[in-house]
Amino acid sequence: MQIKESVVMAFDSLTNNKLRTVLTLLGISIGLFSIIIVMTAIGAIQKSVEDTFNSIGTNNFIIQKYPAINVGGHGSWRKYRNRKDLTVEMGERLIDMTSLPQAIGLQLDRGGRVVKYGNESTNPDVELIGVNLDEFIVSDRVIGEGRGFTKQDIEYSRNICILGTDIVDKLFPSIYPIGEEIRVGNLSLEVVGILEKKGSVLGASQDNFVIIPITLFTKTYGDSRSGNYTIMAPSAELTQATMDEVIGALRVIRKVKPGEENDFEIITNDQLIDQFNDITQYFKLGAAVIAFIALVAAGIGIMNIMLVSVSERTKEIGIRKAIGAKRSYIRSQFVIEAIVLSQIGGLIGIILGVLGGNLVAVTLGVSVILPVEWILLGLTITTLVGVTFGAYPAFKASNLDPIEALRYE
Repeated sequence: MQIKESVVMAFDSLTNNKLRTVLTLLGISIGLFSIIIVMTAIGAIQKSVEDTFNSIGTNNFIIQKYPAINVGGHGSWRKYRNRKDLTVEMGERLIDMTSLPQAIGLQLDRGGRVVKYGNESTNPDVELIGVNLDEFIVSDRVIGEGRGFTKQDIEYSRNICILGTDIVDKLFPSIYPIGEEIRVGNLSLEVVGILEKKGSVLGASQDNFVIIPITLFTKTYGDSRSGNYTIMAPSAELTQATMDEVIGALRVIRKVKPGEENDFEIITNDQLIDQFNDITQYFKLGAAVIAFIALVAAGIGIMNIMLVSVSERTKEIGIRKAIGAKRSYIRSQFVIEAIVLSQIGGLIGIILGVLGGNLVAVTLGVSVILPVEWILLGLTITTLVGVTFGAYPAFKASNLDPIEALRYE
């Protein structure tokens, strides 16, 4: 009953001083908004990125020339650039020299291609990808219509291709593309398949590409550029053993001397997720610092409004103490008022933060989320702010002398 009366009185006090209340609520709302919007947006992005990285597969790992994320600056990038390329020929030797991998997918690519069909053409941002048969086993690419490549397609470097849905939407809005012929540079390619749509990650489409046999790719562009190899282990338990065998074979192929570090990168989905999460920690830290400063400022505002409230209600406090109100009752009343004030501001900030963070997520083309743990943490923080900064005004009110309080004008 006491808590209920204190909450009602708190709302009466807030509504009697609307402007002062709004300004105080604004401070704590900004504090919670700043951290909730960042955590919501980062949470949505992390979930989307993790889903994308997990598509590599728990039994799979990738070998490439460069690290997935380079944080060492220009000097370290020069070291990676000077490494020997991972060629198709090396990949084929790796297939011959290893026995544990269930499949080894080889891939080469060139970006910035223009695809033409009749009088229609795409923007110069299409990725042309050359793959072997195993690439379809190790990747999450699924044929939606038509067919994939055959062994004969690869052996005879046939001029055929499989399209991503972006190319289909652009060039074939009202025509069934299977069997039609497109041009990519000097290449004339028959469309034999269409992959299922994958959507976008962080605003970047995953469907804007043309896939051709890797032998046709090397025949057209040469085997001098670096590709990547995706290796599938037989099981999760044998992933490390498969990785060790592949590393040993590749060191022999690339003539890496004993004691020297690998001149290639081994990438797993867990590593990619960990590296991405390491980067987002800086954004989270920045948001936490901003939120802390804003909440301290808001807490000072709450303390100020509560001290003013104590001064304005001094005679009321004196009357209540004169008729028997205990100090603990007066103290709890003002602490509850501070908590209510803090919670209202916090709820406003949380709601706006969740909406703003998911708006960012939608803009980037990732799924929306409800960050329950951050909402609960935000409510806890606002309660602590109310208790911390409402304690002194409550203590001051409870220690007022009733006779002096009754004389107060």
